[in-house]
Amino acid sequence: MNAHRIAYWATTGFLAFNILSGGLAELAQRNDNADGMVQLGYPIYFMLILGAWKVLGTMAILAPRLPRLKEWAYAGIVFNMTGAAVSHAVVGDAAWHVYYTGFLAVLAVASWALRPHSRTLGVVLPARSTNRPAAARAAA
Repeated sequence: MNAHRIAYWATTGFLAFNILSGGLAELAQRNDNADGMVQLGYPIYFMLILGAWKVLGTMAILAPRLPRLKEWAYAGIVFNMTGAAVSHAVVGDAAWHVYYTGFLAVLAVASWALRPHSRTLGVVLPARSTNRPAAARAAA
């Protein structure tokens, strides 16, 4: 196993564990999660929505193939975690809440960037073409 693959599975495994455990805790409507939602100003029923999407998103990033679904799952995780970081910052929560949710957003981006080719839709940034006319190459 090469370093790239180890980095992918390390970031993805840690991310999946955190998102899945958070989603399950929200679906179970644990008291500490409910207290946190109320402190952030969100209704309790929002836990069911977030929890369901977190569980489904975790399943999507761990499942083989399904590259388009993975793109959506990674985007959803980044949106959720950046929103959580901002929410914690706005209400004046302990700094670790802001940092940890922000860290999970960065980790989601890292996992996305490290994906094996079989889990991607294709090339993110295509190579620059050298088949441009001479006038265009000279102007560049």
